[in-house]
Amino acid sequence: MAILAINAGSSSLKFSLHPLEDSVVRAHVLSGCIQGLEPGGNPSMDWQYQGQKYREALAFPEEGAIFVTALERLRALVQTLRGVSIRAVAHRVVHGGGEYTESVQVTDEVLERLSRFTSLAPLHQPHNLEGIRQFIAAFPDLPQIACFDTAFHAHMPEMDYAFALPRSLQDQGVRRYGFHGLSYQYIMSVLQQRTPRADGRVVMAHLGNGASLCACRDGVSMATTMGFSALDGLMMGTRSGSLDAGVLLYLLEQGWTHARIERLLYKQSGLLGVSGISADMRRLRDEVARNGERRADAQRAIDLFTHRVVRETGSLVACLGGLDVLAFSGGIGENDAVLREQVCACLDWLGVRMDGQRNREVDGRGGHAVHAPDSAVEIWVVPTDEGRVAAREAAALLAVTEPAES
Repeated sequence: MAILAINAGSSSLKFSLHPLEDSVVRAHVLSGCIQGLEPGGNPSMDWQYQGQKYREALAFPEEGAIFVTALERLRALVQTLRGVSIRAVAHRVVHGGGEYTESVQVTDEVLERLSRFTSLAPLHQPHNLEGIRQFIAAFPDLPQIACFDTAFHAHMPEMDYAFALPRSLQDQGVRRYGFHGLSYQYIMSVLQQRTPRADGRVVMAHLGNGASLCACRDGVSMATTMGFSALDGLMMGTRSGSLDAGVLLYLLEQGWTHARIERLLYKQSGLLGVSGISADMRRLRDEVARNGERRADAQRAIDLFTHRVVRETGSLVACLGGLDVLAFSGGIGENDAVLREQVCACLDWLGVRMDGQRNREVDGRGGHAVHAPDSAVEIWVVPTDEGRVAAREAAALLAVTEPAES
């Protein structure tokens, strides 16, 4: 038996297959991504199995059947694994609102309720839900489990989720929710296996195209930088992060439409907007290294991104009353040794001391301690695995809902 974990986006479908042995979810045996699913895209499938990497171009007979054909190819790939039977499909869903604080088996009613949160996560929610619909059609006999990024933050103190707005708006659901919860749940599980300090004061940094920080105490989320939507907090790949609401009022006065403002905030800001070059940190690093004519623009974007991480970390440390562990994850957090070093250097006042050599030797597997022996704060790099968390959630939910054998 195995759980198939799915993260459906606007143009891609990420997947991983996790064996279920004696009710324990193991690391994936198969993982990959189908890309180019958008109209006019160049569809292909990349996957890894038994340490080998594979890639194939995909041909779709007609535009309307792109997702359906992709699922058929995925099904065929899984069927080549002898002895593997899919028990359920676990879907990452970005927003569960205040209603869904635990994973649930999807029904028509659940889908209808989740669609109400689309405006809160327009880059993710509609594609997450469409992916679920397509999987229901393709695998009608399998339980489809929705696993929420917001659930990890469901028990934050009111002082950290409430906005300074009339109570009537909070009663309507206008509050801080927080995201990247599946990632934080995985990072915390690794830290708790590796260090006794994980139950103390922990700040986790999920840094990628989407970026946020989370402050935990006793393994529970106490505060996070993302808020009502996935726009708040840190500067990101194409998203602005925290922004004075007066800027939006100004743009409205200048005649900007809702659609134009939404494009600005979600797709034209962040690293891309500041640099004018790219949303990819690797591309910006390359521009700086080769001393190109856009070097100053690239460096400015990198510096602002780094500064925002430091500034927001300071605010979370204040909420926790100190810091015992700092953990980096996400595409940038796991792979950009320079950024980790710069952030930690700016947090020197907390007693953060990094071991430079260990930091540069991080290989992207497991959890790596990169703090120096005299550091007052442990520093870890933990490659995240949201799919495994989703698979664990699905397995746990099915174990509870299935009747015991007589």
